[in-house]
Parts: sequence; structure tokens; C-alpha cells
Amino acid sequence: MLVQLLGTSGCHLCDVAERLVRRIAPSLGFAVELVDIANDSALIEQYGMSIPVVRAELKDQSFKELGWPFQEEELIEWLQSL
Repeated sequence: MLVQLLGTSGCHLCDVAERLVRRIAPSLGFAVELVDIANDSALIEQYGMSIPVVRAELKDQSFKELGWPFQEEELIEWLQSL
């Protein structure tokens, strides 16, 4: 399954979240895709003040999201709930 990390370059919190997600998600069987919200005006409008955000598309094509701040244990629990 794929999880996306929504963020943008120059965002210190996004860098911290990326290191955490890249370390944890693959060990639980998830691929990680980085999505730079600066490339999409709709994503800027929706997430511009709340990045970083980890999200996964569910089978019904809705998204489940985990917003910052999150710690390792919370990320693990969230991924396992998918």
C-alpha cells in the first residue's frame, strides 16, 4: 500500500516527518510518495497551513490522514489501522 507525505521544500517539520515516515512505513510494508503541495493550488489551499500530513487513499477512494505533530508510536498505530 502507498502512503503519501504532503509537504514542501524548505519546511523543517516536513523534513522531520519525512525521516520518520521513511524509517517506519517501509518496515510495515508501505511505499512512501512525497507530494510537494507547492505544485498544486488545490493542495496549497487545503493543506498550506497544516503540513506535514501523511495520507492514504482507501478502497472507497476517500483519504485517511494523519496530521503533524505525530510521534513514532502514533504513526505506527495509524499505519497498522489501514
